Amino acid sequence: MINVGIFCGGYSSEFEISIKSASMILENLPKTEYNAFLVRVNQEGWFADYNGETAKVSPIDFSFTLQSGEQIKIDLSHVYIHGDPGENGKLQAYFEMKNMPFVNSSALSSELSFDKWFCNQFLKGFGIKVADSVLLLKNTEYSTQDIGERLGYPLFVKPADSGSSYGISKVYALKDLQKAIDGAFAEGNTVVCEAFLKGTEVTCGVYRNENGVQALPCTEIVSESDFFDYDAKYLGKSQEITPARISDELTKQTQDLTVKIYQLLQMRSLARVDFMLVNNEPYVIEVNTTPGFSAESLVPKMLKHAEISIGDFWTEIYDFERKQYGI
Repeated sequence: MINVGIFCGGYSSEFEISIKSASMILENLPKTEYNAFLVRVNQEGWFADYNGETAKVSPIDFSFTLQSGEQIKIDLSHVYIHGDPGENGKLQAYFEMKNMPFVNSSALSSELSFDKWFCNQFLKGFGIKVADSVLLLKNTEYSTQDIGERLGYPLFVKPADSGSSYGISKVYALKDLQKAIDGAFAEGNTVVCEAFLKGTEVTCGVYRNENGVQALPCTEIVSESDFFDYDAKYLGKSQEITPARISDELTKQTQDLTVKIYQLLQMRSLARVDFMLVNNEPYVIEVNTTPGFSAESLVPKMLKHAEISIGDFWTEIYDFERKQYGI
């Protein structure tokens, strides 16, 4: 069987969410073809959870040794780290250098899509609609007055280079803008201020298998919070309606645009694109190469509506990636 290490954890505020996502994938994988296990990543190293043991994984040859003396070597790595060092492409870059086959988008694709500012500017160059925005760099001067006058209120403040749901604020007045910017800088080195888009929020999952790029059903998000923040995402404080309550024509337009974005960014495996539908036009909010995959997450709900089992879904992706690597 193929030994699959599902890399999870990482260095960001979403360490535990990553563990939950990876565990959900592991629990649903068929045991007949893939011998899968978690590899927890933290600042001390990589640690495999294998048959009740925890063993440190060598970053040189991707192997680990059990107490019995048996050595296990990872054949295929599945990167499921939200934030640093997975979703931002760092781990993928290392795997690419070491010729380690992996499941997730490439280092370049991951890094580009991870940064909200650069990703949206890239997509804007292809005529894809995004919110008007202002980029702020740490230790450089900016005027909160000018930002507010340009974007209007309310506006959003987000860490641009963080995959976390932390540090995001919806700001209604100038007096609250500086505090929101400081909070975003606590999570990342760059901050993006975005104009508010009034409309219907939807998201669409997308993946590649042997039959090409496949769009999943669209999900509509109705948050009980002021916006789709951490509590709405992970603590159940939102309604997530699949399929989205939009026309068939707008659904197809959104799915087609999701596929186009996936292809433009040269993504692999699973991704999810979040949109705001304004006057029946999709505006990209952000792109996720490692979307949440816990029981509360959006993509598993899309799969359920599409009548695709989680095990079959990941098996299709693994099978496709294995063939690309010739393993």
